[in-house]
Order: sequence, then structure tokens, then C-alpha cells
Amino acid sequence: MKVGVLAVQGAFDEMEAYWRAQGAETFEIRQRGDLDRGLDLLALPGGESTVQGKLLKDLGLFAPLKERIDGGLPVFATCAGLILLAAKIDDSGSRTDTRPERWFGVLPVTVRRNAYGRQLGSFRTVGTFDGKPNVPMTFIRAPAITEVAPQVEVLSTFDGAPTAVRWQHIIAFTWHPELN
Repeated sequence: MKVGVLAVQGAFDEMEAYWRAQGAETFEIRQRGDLDRGLDLLALPGGESTVQGKLLKDLGLFAPLKERIDGGLPVFATCAGLILLAAKIDDSGSRTDTRPERWFGVLPVTVRRNAYGRQLGSFRTVGTFDGKPNVPMTFIRAPAITEVAPQVEVLSTFDGAPTAVRWQHIIAFTWHPELN
């Protein structure tokens, strides 16, 4: 499998290492020409979703990636990657006056950024993922999934809230499986 890892900002090194450990061939997506290499899966790492979204647009990557995602390209997203995919971003509790920008908007969930607190509020826990118990979960300035459309499958929860979901060709996490 050939995995293209968005490498404009964030934890792309860790994402690449994760997929290489699974036996995949990986390459970094930094500019539009990188998409010519072909990919079987798009990996969207954690980081700063606003920065990643802006860079996707500035580098001319947004439209071709959106077209491929809309066309069924499988996507594996963590943290900021989930925010990029979410249909709705709810920042009603944010300290900023700016309205959050919706990016790809293809995953029918609502997310709230930094829901578990700032960097110092990051934590690890163990939970059940897709029916498998005792899976380590690392939350780093994690978003929360606050609403899930009925057709979205919830794969894991924390304190009753969804933390990983699957919908069609997309799997997305609020936590970082690539760090465990």
C-alpha cells in the first residue's frame, strides 16, 4: 500500500513511521506535484488544523485532495486531520472572536477544538477500540466529537463521547494511534 502523508505541518514524521511499521510505502505530500506519485491512502496527521488548512490552500493542495477524497480515496486522520474533515466545527466556547473555517467538510460529525484542554491537559488512557480492549490512547490538545450523524460508526469513546469514527472510506481519531 502506498500512503501519502500530509507533511505541511504537524506530526507527519510520526504518521510516516506508523504506516512504515504497518508495511506500507510512505511519501510526504508537501506540494501539488507530490500527488502525481499516486496514493492508496491519505494520512492527515495531528498538528494545528488552521495552519494545515491555510497551507493546503496556499500550496494548491486543497482542491485536488478534496476531489480525491470526494472520489473515495481512503483517509486516515488524527486530531487536526479530523478537524480538517469535519462537516462542522463548533468553537462556541473558544476565546477567539473569529468564526472557525470548515475545511474539507466531508465527514458528517461536529467537532470542538482543544476540548480536553491545552497542551498541559494532554493525557493517556486505555480504552476499547473497534471491539478490541486495552488499546492505549494518547490525547494531545485533542478535539471532541460532539455530534455524529446516524450513518457514522463510533469505534471508541472516552467518558461517553466518541473519540474515533468510521464513515465510508474515512477513519478519524481525536487521539493519536500513531504514538502508541
